[in-house]
Amino acid sequence: LKPYPANGVYGTSVLTAVTAQNTLEVLAIAEVPEEVIALEIDGVMGDIGADDAKTGMLSSPSIIETVADRVEAWGIHNLVIDPVMVAKSGDRLLHENAVASLRGKLLPLAMIVTPNIPEAEVLAEMTIDTEEAMREAARRIPAAGAKIVVIKGGHSEGAPSDLVFDGGEFPLLPGERIDTRNTHGTGCTFSAAIAANLALGLEPL
Repeated sequence: LKPYPANGVYGTSVLTAVTAQNTLEVLAIAEVPEEVIALEIDGVMGDIGADDAKTGMLSSPSIIETVADRVEAWGIHNLVIDPVMVAKSGDRLLHENAVASLRGKLLPLAMIVTPNIPEAEVLAEMTIDTEEAMREAARRIPAAGAKIVVIKGGHSEGAPSDLVFDGGEFPLLPGERIDTRNTHGTGCTFSAAIAANLALGLEPL
């Protein structure tokens, strides 16, 4: 939630799982029941509302389908999907059988999807080991429905570059690799900052 006030908007949250974790590892995951998740979304939308939304860890097919159902019911159009699959520690955060639900139910509702390279490999069903492979993966992912793909380059060698694809061009956003251990939650922060600026009315590209 911190990127929201940092960008001048007010954020609310819907818990889909309770995790025991620190910056090193995920120790345990307890999924929130689907009926509670649905009521959380209805509670927020029926009172405060939202100009857009982002998703994070959605660990099971039934949770993904519940979120997709409520996104459609409330007409949330500016949806940013951070397809959280594996923590940096290597702990798996998405059930193997949930990938099809992610592709089939949630990505068609997305304005922007922000996979890192390992997540893009799963979504595109291919290995990404070159810049051309990143572009091919970016071509494949919108086939599931997402309008804009941002493949984050943090897992690549050397200075990281994020690749953006909107169905036409493939602009690269060059970045600087910072020598730090404080990388826990960087993908969540990135997607939240995108959602915050969409809420402020900025165009995605």
